[in-house]
Amino acid sequence: MNFDWTEEDRAYRARIRDFLRRELPADWHSIARHGPGSREQTAFSLEFCARLAAEGLLVPHWPREWGGENRPTWEHFILGEEMWAAGEPRGAQYMNVNWIGPTLMRYGTPEQQQRYLPEMAAGQAIWCQGFSEPGAGSDLAALRTRAERDGDDYVINGTKIWTSYAALADHCFLLARVGSGEAGSGSDRAGIAIFLVPMSTAGIQVRAIPSLIGHGDIHETFFTDVRIPATARLGAEGEGWSIIAYALANERVGIPRYQLSARVLDGMVADLAARGRFDDPVIRSRAGAAFAACEAARMLVYRVVDQRARGAAPGPESNIARVAVIAADHAVTDFGLDFLPHSFSGDGVSTGGDPDLLAHHERAIVAGIAAGAAEIQLGLIARRHLDLPREAP
Repeated sequence: MNFDWTEEDRAYRARIRDFLRRELPADWHSIARHGPGSREQTAFSLEFCARLAAEGLLVPHWPREWGGENRPTWEHFILGEEMWAAGEPRGAQYMNVNWIGPTLMRYGTPEQQQRYLPEMAAGQAIWCQGFSEPGAGSDLAALRTRAERDGDDYVINGTKIWTSYAALADHCFLLARVGSGEAGSGSDRAGIAIFLVPMSTAGIQVRAIPSLIGHGDIHETFFTDVRIPATARLGAEGEGWSIIAYALANERVGIPRYQLSARVLDGMVADLAARGRFDDPVIRSRAGAAFAACEAARMLVYRVVDQRARGAAPGPESNIARVAVIAADHAVTDFGLDFLPHSFSGDGVSTGGDPDLLAHHERAIVAGIAAGAAEIQLGLIARRHLDLPREAP
C-alpha cells in the first residue's frame, strides 16, 4: 500500500499554508490565547472565515449548490489539519464546517437549508450546541429539557450546561425531550428532537462559567417558556437520536488536535535542543513516545476518514480515534510539564516557551470531556468494538 500523499494533496496543503502565512496577523497568538468563545477571537473568526470563503477554503468539501466545490473528503481533513496546526483561526465556525452544515444538508428541510447554509458558507454564522445538562453529563439520553407542542409552536423549558460559544452565538443546535416520554424511562432515545433556535429568542438567558480554557468559551444556558415555530424542528420527532449519531460521528473526528499537539511537541524539542538538553536519553525517549501517540491518533483518524471517503457508515472506529486524540494531547502536555515546567508560568511567552504551549495545556485538560467524555467513549468501544456486555460479571 502507498501511504504517501498525492502531488495534488501536497499542492493543496502548500496552498493552505501559503494562505495562512499571508493572512494571519503578527499578533494572532495573542488573539488565539483568549479562546474561541471570546469576543476577540469571535470577531477575528468572522473576518478571517469570510476571507477563507472568498479563497474557496472554508467549505470546499460541501456541494456546489451550498457554496462548496465538491472536493474530496481527504482535502477536508488536510484543511482541518492545517487550521489546527495554526491554532484553529476559524474559531467556533469549525462546527459549521464539520458537522452542523452537513447535518442540515442531510436532514434539513429546503427552507432550513436556504435559511442557514449560505451564511455558514460565507463565514458569517456562529452556532452553539445545546447538548449537556446538569445531572446528565455525557449521557445525552438522560436530558430533561422539554419542548411542549402548542399549536404551530413548541414551548421549551430547561437548562443546558457547558454550552460552548453561547454568549456570542447566533443560533443553537438544541436537543430537547418531546412527547410523553421521561428521561430514564426506557424510551429515552425515542423521545428526543432537535431544534434550530435563534439565540435572540425571548426567554433565553446565558451565564458564563469561569474556566481555564478561555474567556467566554463555556456557559450555562437557561430556556424559560421559549416559544419557537414547529418549522424550527430538524427532522421528525422520533428521528432526533439518529440525527445526533450522524452529527457526533462527524464532530468527534473533525477536530485533528493531534496536528497542534505535534507542532507544540516540535517546538518543545527545538527549545530543549537549543538548551543542550535533548541529548538526555530519558527526554528523547519521552519525546518519541509523545510523537508516537500523535502519529497513532493521526492513523486512527485517517482510518475513519477513509471509511467516510468510501461512503461507509460510521462505526466504533470513530470512538477509538477520539480516545487516541485525547491520549496524544495528554502525552504532549505531560512531556512539557516534566521537562519545560517554566513554560507553564505567566503567559508562556515571557518565560521563553512556545507561545501556544500554555494554551495547548489548558485545552488538553478538557479534551477528555468535550465532544464526549473519554470514559463514555471507552464504554462505547467496549460494547460496539469489543462486544462486551454493559456490565461485566
